[in-house]
Amino acid sequence: MPVLHSVIHKIDKKPDGTPAVLFLGGAEQVESQARDNLMNQFNESYNATAGKGWGFFHSESGAYPLSGWLVKYLAGGSAFFDFSVTAVEHLTRLMEESNLSTGGHALFCHYQQGLTDYLIIALVQETEAVTMTEELHLMTVKRLDLDHIRLAARINLSEWKNNPQSRQYISYLKGKQGRRLNEYFRDFIGAQEGVDGPGETRTLLKAFSDFVESEDLGEDGAREKTETLVSYALSQVKLGEPITLDELSEVLDDDQPKAFAEFIQGKDYGLSASIPPDKKTLNKFRRFTGRADGLSISFEQHLLGSKVEFDEAGGTLTLRKLPTQLSDQLRRASA
Repeated sequence: MPVLHSVIHKIDKKPDGTPAVLFLGGAEQVESQARDNLMNQFNESYNATAGKGWGFFHSESGAYPLSGWLVKYLAGGSAFFDFSVTAVEHLTRLMEESNLSTGGHALFCHYQQGLTDYLIIALVQETEAVTMTEELHLMTVKRLDLDHIRLAARINLSEWKNNPQSRQYISYLKGKQGRRLNEYFRDFIGAQEGVDGPGETRTLLKAFSDFVESEDLGEDGAREKTETLVSYALSQVKLGEPITLDELSEVLDDDQPKAFAEFIQGKDYGLSASIPPDKKTLNKFRRFTGRADGLSISFEQHLLGSKVEFDEAGGTLTLRKLPTQLSDQLRRASA
């Protein structure tokens, strides 16, 4: 993950209402193992953080100027350090206007991952840690709290450049720190929501359930494909990459690598070719299975509480909205 440019500034904003004070970094961070480790740790934490939004830039304007400054930098019209200074000054003004007390270290980093360029912009807090001196004395030091990132966005610069019609080249943390705080940072980036990650993930899983049912795979086959889907999707979450339907289709079936993709194309699910995976939704998509005395039951975890109810005391399951094929068989049997 080569780091091309990296700058850190600091905004000191206290909750007592005093004006924010901006401390500018003197220059870009020099190339070092510490800098590279910082960005690697940041990316791991960012990818693992649940609750992201996915979107694209508003048209450049006085209210949303960041994309224009970014275009100028990428075209060689300004240095990365100058771009970061202009941006962090704007961020500080927005922080004042919003009357929000969240200061922190403003991190700007342009890096490459494979053939793709990314820009990270984040506001990272400090926390205390205990370390040991050479004389074996304990000492309290401050460090950047990468375990609890609250405000951050990642822009896929390559996607933005090569596919300007895309609606998901920006990801940003939604988090739980409050709507106003989220909105002010998203306005600073100039991002608008383009793709509903949880909704798209739920639709994908619904399409997958329909596909499994149509293929009549049996209990073991259905469980195996479910595990394959979840494993692939969560690996994409860890990498910070979208789910690609063609790639997922190949992963699901080596012998018929286009089967799932063609199934989706033949139905009206409205899914994009690539989908930002939602970790929370995926973690709920597990399969319960059981077989005994001629009875075989298999269903996905997300159906529990809706189509399937479990009475723990009585040891019974109540099923709703039975598959049409099963209902027809039961009607014929009872006739």
